[in-house]
Amino acid sequence: MPRTRKDEAPLLVDAPVIQGRYVDLDDYTVSFETFPADADATEVFRGLPDDRCQCPHWGLVLAGRLVLRYPDHTETYRAGDAYYAPPGHVPVVAAGTETVEFSPAAALRRTTDVVAANMAMAEGGPR
Repeated sequence: MPRTRKDEAPLLVDAPVIQGRYVDLDDYTVSFETFPADADATEVFRGLPDDRCQCPHWGLVLAGRLVLRYPDHTETYRAGDAYYAPPGHVPVVAAGTETVEFSPAAALRRTTDVVAANMAMAEGGPR
């Protein structure tokens, strides 16, 4: 049976607001994310449909606070909360937050391709 642990997952994102470790298990990606600083993902989701994440996620907040903004409401999760995030959200995360999420790998890749390009542009990279 496929398995992983945070300390075995490669560090694929190491930015001032997020450190992310990711492993694919069959058709799902397990994401271990730590947020050393407050983060509002509004700008990095620009270019996705409705400028919002279109990937569903199932997760657990290990520490801190995760806020998911939807067009018609906001959900807030704190340490110990398990959650389901349907498509159409924008995360806002407090410094010190740690999460583990499970997402369909193909849908997550479509989202992270746009996010990575937006992060590179914000850092002065190629457009």
